[in-house]
Amino acid sequence: MSASSTSTTRRARPDIADALAEAIFAGEHAPGEFLPREVDLCERFEVSRSTVRSALQVLVAAGMITRISGQGSRVQPLEGWHLLDPRVSGWLARFAHPNPVIQREVFAFRVAVEPFVARLAAEHATAADLLAIETAYEGMIEALANDDLRFDGKSHDEYDVAFHEAIFTASHNLVWAQISHVLKPAIALLVERSNHSADRLNDSMDRHRRVMEAIRLRQPQEAARAALAVLERTGQDLGLEGVTRSPATIETTFDAPEFPATRQQEG
Repeated sequence: MSASSTSTTRRARPDIADALAEAIFAGEHAPGEFLPREVDLCERFEVSRSTVRSALQVLVAAGMITRISGQGSRVQPLEGWHLLDPRVSGWLARFAHPNPVIQREVFAFRVAVEPFVARLAAEHATAADLLAIETAYEGMIEALANDDLRFDGKSHDEYDVAFHEAIFTASHNLVWAQISHVLKPAIALLVERSNHSADRLNDSMDRHRRVMEAIRLRQPQEAARAALAVLERTGQDLGLEGVTRSPATIETTFDAPEFPATRQQEG
């Protein structure tokens, strides 16, 4: 076999950590269950034991499995997974489609956070931020006019994700902005799973427009309400309406009577 053929064979070999993560996200190995033995994984992937152990260590670092001496590798409960780790969030976007539990958890997080972030954006957005939000929105609209839902080299979904990412950036809070980058694959997962019928997309665009307008007009409370309305549409498309019926949002927490505005000036 020539050197070039050998190189091609090596490139074609699956990433073991990716393959195991895909199986875990798909529910083939549920929390509490053990992965196949190392020797079986070696045979399956046709690699050495050290290669398998390196892949398993990647999953350990991700919080997805724990190694138990003499027993093997056991899948950890979902709450132990490091979902904000860039590699795990990437797996989330690629492999979590069959996992309704993960989809619901990601969506519940968005419902809790995005109305509050939209409020911050309405208070702090600069002209550059508004341009980024409007550019993403216009990209979605232009993509809708094409049969393949693409415009200027990007898909409607990509513009949708960019719209939400621009709002996080417009909050001008370092933590929220960083979280948006980490959560980008997770947000993309839900965007891609939403129903793409014309009527629903048009309704969704109208809701996105109201968010954009509230931010542009510096209307924090309206921005929060509009952001929740966008998520209500997403919840309908994903069959997760119950999550938005009684949302425990950061926005409503900060509006509660026990957190008067004057307390922010204490201490």
